[in-house]
Amino acid sequence: MLSILVCHSYFLRFDAKQVERGKPYPSLATLQCAALLRRAGHQVSLFDAMLAENLEGYERTLHSVQPQVVLLYEDNFNFLSKMCLGKMRSAACQMIAAAHGAGARVIAAGSDVSDAPEPYLRAGADVALKGEGLPALLELVRRLDRAPEASTASLVQGISGTATLTGQGVSAINGAKLLPEVELSECAAWDLVDVERYRAAWLSTHGYFSLNLAASRGCSFRCAWCSKPIWGNHYLQRSPAAVAQEMNYLKRTFAPDHVWFADDIFGFRIDWVREFAALTRAEDGAIPFTIQTRADLLSERMAHALRDAGCVEAWLGAESGSQRILDAMNKGTTVEQILTARARLKAAGIRVGFFIQLGYLGEELPDILATRELLTAAQPDDVGVSVSYPLPGTKFHELVKAQLGAKTHWQDSDDLAMMFRGTYSSEFYRAIRDLLHAQVSLQTRAASAEKADSPHLRGSLEQRWQQLLATESQHRTPQRAPGARVDIPPERRPGLVPAVTSKALRW
Repeated sequence: MLSILVCHSYFLRFDAKQVERGKPYPSLATLQCAALLRRAGHQVSLFDAMLAENLEGYERTLHSVQPQVVLLYEDNFNFLSKMCLGKMRSAACQMIAAAHGAGARVIAAGSDVSDAPEPYLRAGADVALKGEGLPALLELVRRLDRAPEASTASLVQGISGTATLTGQGVSAINGAKLLPEVELSECAAWDLVDVERYRAAWLSTHGYFSLNLAASRGCSFRCAWCSKPIWGNHYLQRSPAAVAQEMNYLKRTFAPDHVWFADDIFGFRIDWVREFAALTRAEDGAIPFTIQTRADLLSERMAHALRDAGCVEAWLGAESGSQRILDAMNKGTTVEQILTARARLKAAGIRVGFFIQLGYLGEELPDILATRELLTAAQPDDVGVSVSYPLPGTKFHELVKAQLGAKTHWQDSDDLAMMFRGTYSSEFYRAIRDLLHAQVSLQTRAASAEKADSPHLRGSLEQRWQQLLATESQHRTPQRAPGARVDIPPERRPGLVPAVTSKALRW
């Protein structure tokens, strides 16, 4: 059987914002793939870039293992891998070049590989895989095991979802019969990870230890900006028993204090969540966990089922407080559903975070102020704010691709630069991001024992808002005339934000 070195290129140290955040997780999709290859009988080693100091550690591993095959398999559950940060693509290409130079056959897979295989192939990869690529991967390694020196052309012959480099450029095979879907019901290859390094990193920064799991792959909804190069619109759910078994394994083996479920949508169905809860309780395998989900899935029964299963925090893709923008995004949710979901989760004792997206195509100042109002009304416990990022293959990318300039990727996750001509400059959106973060922080303090500081802090925050909004016209991008009038409803003009509903916090 083959000697295979499985690796990924997300080096935490190359992303200053994530280093400061201090919440590293093992590359879950990489570990699932390693487990799959090992079950097929191959000798599998792992290079985990997440906590590695630099590329030298990879080169040492490459020299020590001397693998026949190097598989660069990025973490499909890491949204930063979907974005293809420039520093990580550079690292991936250097890793591929080193493996190619060492005489290994190289296979590359991931979101960016699917969208743009050529840089990886030119760096030295023999084959690039499209999408999740697991059926194609298993067939490729089967052929390599049978004929290690086989030509690249013969390796990929008839295998759908592969790309290679030829004299004419990138050659892709997409029309062949699809291979059977690969089931990922068993545990990831956790034993290949130095879990104690992750424990130390978490404890030193946060005082508790968290590991990651996934109960499903993909998402069946069709938001216009959401990249789906891996699973398309499929939602592939593991059985409650398989997920409960893996959680129980993590609890018995590593004793984490918390689990982050990396699914785009956790649970989806109430009966799934209830069965998962019953199974984890039966084996004393429950661990407090955090999820991502959608507002329109949060019925009262779902909120209670999540609580009973051990969910302590849920992040909602709120995106915007403007219904006009939500509709433009094809989000499929309403502002009222977001408010209702927040209230139901709060009633169930579950913390709530909102993902907010600024700068979507057509967003104007009233839409931004509507998002401010949403945060005032909903009172989320936390917020993550970014700007719209046009990922290849999305409807959003098609709408703005004529506007894209030389900058096609962020270098790191704190870049927050507009890559198309949005309404405002990157600096304006960064300022709005800071104000929204400050608002949620202030609201959280106001709900705690720190209420005494609230009047002064409220006044300071309001002053910052008024200062920024007073110069709003100066931040407009060139396609709009500086000082062009934007009609803002009286209730959304600078000043204290009024309540959106009767339950909103009144400042």
